[in-house]
Amino acid sequence: MSRSATASLSELGVNPASELTSTTTDHATGRVLPVRGELAGLLPWGGLRRGSTVSVGGSTSLLLALLAGATADGCWAAVVGLPQLGVLAAAELGVAVQRLALVPRPGSDPGPVIAALLDGIDLVAVACPLPPSLARRLTARARQRKAVLIAFGPWPSPDVELTAESVSWNALDDGAETLRRQQIAVRSGGRGSAGRAKNVLLTFGEEEIELPLVAGGPDRSDEPADAGPDRADELAARRATTREQPA
Repeated sequence: MSRSATASLSELGVNPASELTSTTTDHATGRVLPVRGELAGLLPWGGLRRGSTVSVGGSTSLLLALLAGATADGCWAAVVGLPQLGVLAAAELGVAVQRLALVPRPGSDPGPVIAALLDGIDLVAVACPLPPSLARRLTARARQRKAVLIAFGPWPSPDVELTAESVSWNALDDGAETLRRQQIAVRSGGRGSAGRAKNVLLTFGEEEIELPLVAGGPDRSDEPADAGPDRADELAARRATTREQPA
């Protein structure tokens, strides 16, 4: 194929099939950013390949889980157009929040904001609706800048699509007042080698998620909402022991 024809295809967001596969060298040189183990099997590169576009649908937790591995490994991430996203929720799902930039309201013309972020940040998640023409230009920019573009919602021709098909929580039995365990059934699809559908079950355990169900302001105590008197005494003793330990 001629160079001009290849350039024309690139402008339309069409990548060669070779760009949808991964090698050991890609991981060693940082061309593929790490993700948590269960998600690696859904991605044709075993992680997030620089220059690729991934769409995520159905779950904010899935979006944050996708950012967690790379930020923990030293990469920077940004989330644009998701004002309800909280830093605490991101931290509880493993995101290194000291390397997370939030742009909750990018304004009436978010294109320049997203383009600038793609120029300097490893992963950029976009949650605001965009015209298809602008979305395609941003896909091309991410490919040129070797950034990972993560679309939270529909996006034209992403390399990989991850969809949360169901989200379930632990049963509130035995008087529990918190949701401690979340499970997300995720299905993958996409183009090229990502076209074969795969499924995985993501689980976030008790130590990672604790959302109080009682009404009112947030509980500023570090004790679980369902802690009884004995549990509270145990936590207090543990904190006292920690303070007494020599530095």
